[in-house]
Amino acid sequence: MLKVYLSGEIHTDWREQIIDGAKGLDVAFDSPVTDHGASDDCGVAILGEEPDKFWHDRKGAQINAIRTRKGIADADVVVVRFGDQYRQWNAAFDAGYAAALGKSLIILHGPDHQHALKEVDAAALAVASEPAQVVQILRYVLTGGLPA
Repeated sequence: MLKVYLSGEIHTDWREQIIDGAKGLDVAFDSPVTDHGASDDCGVAILGEEPDKFWHDRKGAQINAIRTRKGIADADVVVVRFGDQYRQWNAAFDAGYAAALGKSLIILHGPDHQHALKEVDAAALAVASEPAQVVQILRYVLTGGLPA
C-alpha cells in the first residue's frame, strides 16, 4: 500500500479528484483538516480563548502541526498543491518539510506559479499541472502501467 499525504490549497476539489481517480489502486490518503474555520479555531476551541489574534493563530497552528507532521512523516508520497488564490506559505513549508525528510514529493500547480515556485519544484520528483497527472503518477508507481 502506498500512503499519500495531500497538502496545500483547500479551496478547490483537487483532493477529491485524486482520490476518485485512484479508486482501485492500493493507496491510502491523508490530509490536513480542510475545514478552514475548524483549522483556524482548533487551538482556542480546545485550549481556551485568546484575546490577541497572534496567540489565537499560534495555538491553532501548533495543534495543526501535530497532525501535519505525523501525516507527512508517515507518507510514502507527499503531494503539495499550490492554488491560484492566496499566498500559501503553509504549503511551501509542508513541501520543504517533506523534502527535508526525504519524502517522494509531487508538486501540483498551474503555469502561473512556475517562476515563483522554481526552488520548490526543483526539490520535487515530479511537477504536475492537473490532478489527473498525479493519479497517473500513482498508477505508474504502483502498477508500471502508462495512461491509455
